[in-house]
Amino acid sequence: MSVEQKIHKLALEYSQRLKKSIEFRLQEMQNDDRSHFLIYQVLGVSEQEGRLVDEYQNKGRFLYKYAGSFLEEAAKLCFLEKFPDARSIRIPNTQGSRPKTFEIDCLVDKNALEIKWRDATTDGDHITKEHTRIQAIVDAKYIPIRVMFYYPNRSQAIRIQQALETLYKGAGGKYFYNETAWKYIKDTTDINLLEILKKIAKENEHGV
Repeated sequence: MSVEQKIHKLALEYSQRLKKSIEFRLQEMQNDDRSHFLIYQVLGVSEQEGRLVDEYQNKGRFLYKYAGSFLEEAAKLCFLEKFPDARSIRIPNTQGSRPKTFEIDCLVDKNALEIKWRDATTDGDHITKEHTRIQAIVDAKYIPIRVMFYYPNRSQAIRIQQALETLYKGAGGKYFYNETAWKYIKDTTDINLLEILKKIAKENEHGV
């Protein structure tokens, strides 16, 4: 099976799991207490609109979760195709007691890859946690590399990412995002992940 076929199969599996999760949650919501709709109505939101808001909020949570997990796993498939010894590992936290270990999404030789589909956090503590993780990677004699496919839109989240980029580069690592993330995958693995995903999306659009 080619890597493109593997990614196509993975996409189908995630699509089916997403559909089942959403269907189950919507069924659960049929029995939810909707007394909070009173406050929606006080704020000028109708009962029907409030119901849709709650439904799409739940759908959104599942969609973000599955979208992120799928893209991260698809990227790993590309690295595994080129580097069969690539793997996920855990390393000790040499900077503190919590957490005891950090996970490296994909270790390729000495490159410790952190693969993210996007990161829209605005939590300042995120920087401290990432700094600790990066230092633990350096202590383990690996090179920290962050690959993030989609950059956030909001200014506070962008500032967080800019700070993380500084941390990675300051530790001798690399930070790839947006177009540079897709290019890094292609240049490193010889697999054009972006084009494969565009092809699958087009097939879904036309019902192939």
